[in-house]
Amino acid sequence: MIPRPRVKSKAPLALAGLLSVPLYLASLLASSLALDEPRVSGVHEQAPGSGREAMIWAVALITPATLLALGAAALPLRRYGIYAVALTGVAICIALPSLSRDWIGRHERRFPLGMDFVKDSSPSNLSSRGQWEHAAQDTIASMTHWTLVLAIGAIVIGALLEVRRRRTAEAPGTSPAIGG
Repeated sequence: MIPRPRVKSKAPLALAGLLSVPLYLASLLASSLALDEPRVSGVHEQAPGSGREAMIWAVALITPATLLALGAAALPLRRYGIYAVALTGVAICIALPSLSRDWIGRHERRFPLGMDFVKDSSPSNLSSRGQWEHAAQDTIASMTHWTLVLAIGAIVIGALLEVRRRRTAEAPGTSPAIGG
């Protein structure tokens, strides 16, 4: 059996897991905007096939997998690894809404009848052209904003705990080993 190195803090991996969930859902909407296209049979548009759906779900996994891999790689950094994970989360939260905004127009052109495949003038229309895309963009922005708050909160909490740890270590009558 191969001995594993002991890791004192799993905080970077835990933070990566926490940030990965909302970022996966936002990435799923974004990858749908980027890759989704209707299946055309004759003159009728239909929902995309299962292969296209699987590709959308698989591409959406790239963001959380990257974040989790970074969290695992940051484990040797112990408590300082949370900063690398949190800053990567911040970068993703900033980039994802602007990337997905660029994909709205392409998605609207691929679905000229809207997501429900019914003309806007029809009384049975549930989703007008472009309505789903803009709702998806609003959801991506909202999810990334809240995730941004989580990432920045992790940075602030980490910094406050570090200040507290250093003050405890420097306090008279205490040994440096107690705070570390």
